[in-house]
Amino acid sequence: MFDTLDIERHHKVATIWMNRPEVLNAFNEQLIDDLQQACLQLDADTRVRVVVLAGRGKHFSAGADLNWMRRAAQGSEAYNLADARRFARMLRTLSGMRKPTIARIQGAALGGGTGLAAACDMAVASSDAVFSTSEVKFGIIPAVISPYVLRAIGPRHALRYFQSAERISAERALAIGLINEVAPLEGLDAVLASLIEPLLAGAPSAQTAAKELIAAVQGQPIDDVITEATAQRIAAQRATAEGRDGVAAFLDKRPPAWLAD
Repeated sequence: MFDTLDIERHHKVATIWMNRPEVLNAFNEQLIDDLQQACLQLDADTRVRVVVLAGRGKHFSAGADLNWMRRAAQGSEAYNLADARRFARMLRTLSGMRKPTIARIQGAALGGGTGLAAACDMAVASSDAVFSTSEVKFGIIPAVISPYVLRAIGPRHALRYFQSAERISAERALAIGLINEVAPLEGLDAVLASLIEPLLAGAPSAQTAAKELIAAVQGQPIDDVITEATAQRIAAQRATAEGRDGVAAFLDKRPPAWLAD
């Protein structure tokens, strides 16, 4: 049980609902800690294949809670460092989950809300969604969310939006790579389901290995080192029980073992 979250399970999908609609699901220490623990628990649960992150009410997350911002503004550098480390740890836990993660976004996804969207593997948004790395408006910087936003939109777009704090529409977010799909609010769950269905058909350990592959290969030169590393990764995966069964199932024209669970 969590003070700031609801967890819903349907078949092999778990949805983490941020449940502070009265403050637009804004962050405070409790929400950050609850998200950290929920991600750890669901990542360890072998019954869960896909994790969806969503927000109750009209908005995904409007960023920092005003009282949390006030405490940070009045706190010492040591206080702010501990606070930032808590937030950074949670985002890294979300991003590092071994199973696919999808952000389901409606309304505002500002500041840390944009960070949450970028930290998930995929993101779908309603056409009324709006994003912003708004920190410079408050004299601060989007430091903790930057690795995930940069991964999604690249440095060129980040140079603009980290400095301008402009609002980013859903259509613009799709164009720059921050989200994967846009739909009218009433069709958002149908689009979400269309992403989940093929994810459930994939092999669990292969999906984990695929996420690790991307992290290892991204930004590396195509040289002897990376060529050997990728050869070793596919060889290791082929030798797993899942890899052997997946190939055998294809050749035998039968469902693989992970679809029988």
